[in-house]
Amino acid sequence: MDKPVRLALLGCGTVGSEVVRLLHEQSTDLAARIGAPIEIAGIAVRRPNRTRDLPIDPGLFTTDALGLVKRDDVDVVVEVVGGIEPARTWLVEALRGGKSAVTANKALLAEDGGSLHDAAAEGGADLYYEASVAGAIPLLRPLRESLHGDSITRVTGIVNGTTNFILSAMDATGAGFTEALEEATALGYAEADPTADIEGFDAAAKAAILASLAFHTRVGAADVHREGITEVSAADMASAKAMGCTIKLLCIAERGPGADGTESVSVRVHPAMIPRTHPLASVGDAFNAVFVEAVAAGQLMFYGRGAGGAPTASAVLGDIVAVARNRLAGVRAASESVYADLPIRPMGQAITRYHISLDVADRAGVLATVAGVFARHDVSIATVRQSGRDTDASLVIVTHRAPDAALAATVEELRGLDIVRSIASVLRVEGGQ
Repeated sequence: MDKPVRLALLGCGTVGSEVVRLLHEQSTDLAARIGAPIEIAGIAVRRPNRTRDLPIDPGLFTTDALGLVKRDDVDVVVEVVGGIEPARTWLVEALRGGKSAVTANKALLAEDGGSLHDAAAEGGADLYYEASVAGAIPLLRPLRESLHGDSITRVTGIVNGTTNFILSAMDATGAGFTEALEEATALGYAEADPTADIEGFDAAAKAAILASLAFHTRVGAADVHREGITEVSAADMASAKAMGCTIKLLCIAERGPGADGTESVSVRVHPAMIPRTHPLASVGDAFNAVFVEAVAAGQLMFYGRGAGGAPTASAVLGDIVAVARNRLAGVRAASESVYADLPIRPMGQAITRYHISLDVADRAGVLATVAGVFARHDVSIATVRQSGRDTDASLVIVTHRAPDAALAATVEELRGLDIVRSIASVLRVEGGQ
């Protein structure tokens, strides 16, 4: 058996602690799979003297992360700290120095993944990041390797467990958003500050990573249209149920012609109604699932636990095994594939459908007036439901697919009509025509 592969671990929180435990518990099997044992050279933390129930020599802890990364006896650097800086500095230093890197840092990859890939190319090192999207679900490697001979057209996913728990609870119990968020917080599914989850930032970062791999184009967080779930109401969920739908926070990345007919990429994150017959509709609790559509392979779905210490650590260990094997074999994994370099399509050019609920005046000609607004923007109505009388009169309209800009302009004109007392909700609809 070859000499040990030496590992520097940056961070020892929820995920990092699980990585240490799994390395210890599975040391014999991992050595057999790799062809050499894995040794931890050091662990960078903010508080090295903190009591930790881990099977590790306390002398391995250090506050000097950059010094640890630069050590000559380190072969692989594993980063599970998160954030942009100083994680970017550490990883760039490691990769340029020829050390392979494993990271779960979705925010950094979405914000400036190009710098990491460039550093890996410069140093001839591997960069793996399976744990950055959907936890333990093996998703990125199939996109990067298994489907590399195919042409992926669309990726639709539930990639944030907190929001999926909240929306699933609202669907099951009829609770409002605030009540469902309180339950998620009490059960540990939501952070004390849930902004990154409920406003869609977490999902947008993951969408950027998925789109980059699927479409061989660098996509950053700034390229992703983002909307959160804070405006989704119990009434929205009830309306979805009446249509045979549910509401999910979806990340959607698709490749196709833009308004001018040229090939481009559209990436967005927003709540959407989907039919209960759709495979993603049954994904409940805090689980994640990603639905991939490809020309030859057809439709594929990846499902499992998308967060948590143990699931995420499982993905990290899988990457450690891969980079360690490559290092021992003297080879490097396939480099970043961005040959397509497709333009990013603005959200206004994305083809979507809307569900619009209007509180209207109870008078003759209301429907005709509203329909005229849709016609002026060349938006076709698929279904309309009129109900109530007097102060409870309402219209619920579902459109056919149209450019999002035309749909948004329609809604804006509706706001200005004196016969429209209020717009109760506007949601996009996925599935159907």
